[in-house]
Amino acid sequence: MSHKEQLLSAIAGKNRGNLAKEADKVAVLSAIAQLETENPTPNPIERSDLLKGNWRLLYTTSKDLLRFDQFPFLQSGQIYQCIDTEENKVYNIAEIVGVPFLEGIVSVVAEFTPASEKRVNVNFKRSIVGLQRFLGYDNPSSYINKIKQGKKFIPLDFDISNPNSNAWLDITYLDDNLRIGRGNRGSVFVLTKN
Repeated sequence: MSHKEQLLSAIAGKNRGNLAKEADKVAVLSAIAQLETENPTPNPIERSDLLKGNWRLLYTTSKDLLRFDQFPFLQSGQIYQCIDTEENKVYNIAEIVGVPFLEGIVSVVAEFTPASEKRVNVNFKRSIVGLQRFLGYDNPSSYINKIKQGKKFIPLDFDISNPNSNAWLDITYLDDNLRIGRGNRGSVFVLTKN
C-alpha cells in the first residue's frame, strides 16, 4: 500500500477529523508526514495548473472548522476550498445541514500572495453567512460566480479585512488530486480536488 493510500485509509470514516480519537490523530499525522516526504511538487506555488480548482476537505485539525458539528441539530456538510490562481483568491465554503429547509452556508473570501515556493500569505477579506436557499446556493462554482459578479448577500455579508493579519499556509504536498497544507495556527488540512 502506498503512503497516499495509507493516509486515505487512516482518514476514512473520521468525518473530517470530528470522529478521530487521539490514537487516530497520531496515525493520521504520521501518515501525513510520510506522504509529505514524497511530495511530487517541490514548488507548489509555481504550479497554478495543479492548485486551481475546487478542493473538498477530507481531514483537518482546525478547531474553527471542526466546531460546526458542535451545534445542536446542525452539522457540517461538505467543506470546500476553491482556489482562483488568476486572481489570487481563495473561497472557503462550509455547507451546514441538519434542519430541513434551513440548510446554511458559511463562506469566507480571501486573497493570497506567494511568500516562497510553498508558502502563501492569506488576507481574509469578506465573510458571507446565510441560508443556502436565500443565497441561491447550488454548488461552489455557481456561488463563486455570483460573488465575482459583485453580488451582495443581505443581511450577513460583511468585510473582515485586517491589514495586520499574519495568516499563512504552507502547501506541503500537491499532486493531481490531493493537497496537504499546514497553517500558521498549527492546523493541518487534507483536501481532494473535485
